[in-house]
Amino acid sequence: MAKHELDRIEKIRHKLMRQMHLPMNHILLTTPALIDASAWIAPLLLLVMICILMLLRNGKDSAAGAALAARGFCAIAILLAIGVMLAGPMRFELAAWGPAKLAFLVDPLSSLMLVLVSFLGVVVTRYATNYLEGDPRQATFSAWLLTTLTSVMVLVASSNLLMFTLAWIATSLSLHQLLTFYRDRPAALIAARKKFIISRLADACMIAVLVLVWNGHGTWEFHQLFANPAGPHSGLVAGLLVAAAMLKSAQFPFHSWLPDTLETPTPVSALMHAGIINAGGFLIVRLSPLVTQSTVALNTLALLGAFTALFASVVMMTQTSIKKSLAWSTVAQMGFMMLQCGLGAFALAMLHIVAHSLYKAHAFLSSGSVVNLAKSAWTPVGRPAAHPLVVFGSLAASSAVGFGIAAALGVTLQKDPGHTLLIAVFIMAMAHLLWTLWSSSMRQRLILRGLGIVVAATVACFTLHAGFEHLLASCLPSYEPVRSGVEGGVMILVALLFLAVLVFQSQLPSWASRPMVARLYVHASNGFYLGPLFNRITRKFVA
Repeated sequence: MAKHELDRIEKIRHKLMRQMHLPMNHILLTTPALIDASAWIAPLLLLVMICILMLLRNGKDSAAGAALAARGFCAIAILLAIGVMLAGPMRFELAAWGPAKLAFLVDPLSSLMLVLVSFLGVVVTRYATNYLEGDPRQATFSAWLLTTLTSVMVLVASSNLLMFTLAWIATSLSLHQLLTFYRDRPAALIAARKKFIISRLADACMIAVLVLVWNGHGTWEFHQLFANPAGPHSGLVAGLLVAAAMLKSAQFPFHSWLPDTLETPTPVSALMHAGIINAGGFLIVRLSPLVTQSTVALNTLALLGAFTALFASVVMMTQTSIKKSLAWSTVAQMGFMMLQCGLGAFALAMLHIVAHSLYKAHAFLSSGSVVNLAKSAWTPVGRPAAHPLVVFGSLAASSAVGFGIAAALGVTLQKDPGHTLLIAVFIMAMAHLLWTLWSSSMRQRLILRGLGIVVAATVACFTLHAGFEHLLASCLPSYEPVRSGVEGGVMILVALLFLAVLVFQSQLPSWASRPMVARLYVHASNGFYLGPLFNRITRKFVA
């Protein structure tokens, strides 16, 4: 981009910031360096190799080829991440057809996701090689698995909104082929069709955003949009992006497809729950300069995310199936991630994405060995000390540790009530951990062990959060709105609801014999019947 064009964009940005009464550092623009297309010869050769591998008919050879391609993706992702650390953000432009450009943006945010997704791809493709060995359709499975992985990597590295949207749609369509791999399982087919309908709604939102952004800005390139994010349709664009993210990441009430897609092969569950389900959160973080133009959209995202997290947590407690419990756990985690995004904690949301992806991939791929793991692990036996005072004692201890370490590390709680809410939720999670230990026994060894774990986890959380904020500072806007009294009241209500779930979860064993709790348990174990309702609606659409 010419220097006079950059100067003109900067002047427009300053004028808009003054009109909107925003701080001048609201969005930190780091223009990526344009790299000549010849630098992409090696990746293009890799894509050619992938196309050849997908033509192989032998199942085992195709699976081995997919695993080899995933390793190639991972190697390239690591090299690009090193390049970003040494030379800063880069933009690779391969071709252009008018406003449509085949270009990739490699900055700290995209390089982080590229390394994460490619690493998960290596693990999942290697696992799938033995998992489906001997299956007559293993070659087809490997081809669609690699196509899905490629689509996700293109999505996270896209340099413009058009390419992002096309990769968004391609990811959904290729995942649909994996979800319907076992075509003789009616439950798997109805769940896949339900997801297909919801995904098309998300696609419609993204296509509408494409049209509005072009009309308002005249460009789809991210580095140009982020330099001047305000436009004539800013509020509507932010609302549509929030809607697309909620549909993609299984937020209430469009969540029931995720727990129902468990009859797919285990590698698909691992890739979906650890990687693809995060696409909604990544959409909000990647396009955060556009989303932050509407506080209404972000507040809506935070409220629905908090409700989804609480709703799914209650349902998860009642599940007896391991994979079903993991699926509802994913819904709850996605809800909490949307709460983080809605409160403007984008760096924390990225930390959540990375941690949840690694944990959930391991959880699904090792779910078949959970019995052996349970035998070798220590778990509390009985609840002789499960008194309500133990819950509040755990909460008091975790609060002292959490707020004490926050003060020691210089975390200012008055800076934004939203961040204070997230710290409070983390403290409640630590309180539940302490209750799990102390309700079994109040022996000195367990008391000291619990406090040590809470201190270590709290220090690690604050340290990693600070590290991610530093790493992604050049990619994310600084969102610190002035909160109204109503917003403050809603945040207090959300904190009280999380506290209520903590108390309910800790006291559920002793309340289980009560008739009202028993009825609630039955309803919760069935997901409050939203799944069957959406199944009927889906059958009407596909009939």
